[in-house]
Amino acid sequence: MLTKEEIVTRIGIIRSKAGLSARELSLRIGKNSAYISRLESKNDSFEPSISALLEIIEACGSTPSEFFYYDISTYSADQELIDMLKTTTQIKKESIKNLLKM
Repeated sequence: MLTKEEIVTRIGIIRSKAGLSARELSLRIGKNSAYISRLESKNDSFEPSISALLEIIEACGSTPSEFFYYDISTYSADQELIDMLKTTTQIKKESIKNLLKM
């Protein structure tokens, strides 16, 4: 489970990855121009609603799956491997599994 601080950090990560300023992201989600800056300041009394968080994720071109993934920095590589495994034969999957156990 992510802490509030981890959620705020991840918002900064996906915002930076999307190339958006805090002001631009605030405006894209229909909030006050200082909304994201205030949120990222880690003010203990200020928390996004679930709907605002989902709007932030979407506006940054991310997905809830990526945002909440246990290690956001490896999400893309892990998803690529999972996608490759979906079309791999069972024999090859067993071989890969054995290789990873080494």
